[in-house]
Amino acid sequence: MIQTILCAVDANRPETEIKVLQQAHRLAEMEAAQLDIITVIPDFGMSWVGGYFDADHTRKAVEAARQMLNDLVEKAIGAEANKKVRHIIGVGSAYHEILETAEKDGADLIVLGAHRPDLKDYLLGPNAARVVRHSSASVYVVR
Repeated sequence: MIQTILCAVDANRPETEIKVLQQAHRLAEMEAAQLDIITVIPDFGMSWVGGYFDADHTRKAVEAARQMLNDLVEKAIGAEANKKVRHIIGVGSAYHEILETAEKDGADLIVLGAHRPDLKDYLLGPNAARVVRHSSASVYVVR
């Protein structure tokens, strides 16, 4: 029995992520599961690139991402369903934050989208492939 579903989306790509959110919502309804939705923003503060951003950059980026995620979820599944969803903003590497959040929150299923792979994905591995390979939870990939 699935109790918690973690849906990972890129809030900057609403047109492609709506389908992922709708599928995760359907699965959560079928299982009467809690739906958690995560989006991840990069953390530039740890590298020399971080020196080009003001100290408040990450906080502002998190606030903007939270609003974008809320708007995206509301558009995809409606305002009433959005109130029941837990919104999570990760900061760092996408696959690492998704895996860490799933583990910490005890997610039984991770739902995420994947684009059609191209040559660079076979060499480097996209975030979706890394999540599938390293997750201890089941992963549902929406194309």
